[in-house]
Amino acid sequence: MTKADIVSKISDKSGIEKTDVLATVEAFMKEVKGALESGENVYLRGFGSFIIKTRAEKTGRNISKNTTIKIPAHNIPAFKPAKTFMEAVKSKVLVE
Repeated sequence: MTKADIVSKISDKSGIEKTDVLATVEAFMKEVKGALESGENVYLRGFGSFIIKTRAEKTGRNISKNTTIKIPAHNIPAFKPAKTFMEAVKSKVLVE
């Protein structure tokens, strides 16, 4: 599903113009991104949390030059689904 699909579904279900829904979806994404960039986690009860995870320093390999490189510790954004969300997906989506 793409952002355009999400906008279309919300517009169809709510009767709101697609341009208004698109503006709302993009504003939501901008706010979540801004919060994570400033070091804040975002908690959406019943849906999940957008959190910042810290990756430890590690040693990697550059296989084209056959050398080892040091990858410094860094932060990455992550999504942790709520328990009810996870259970719904587990029970409704079949394992292939």
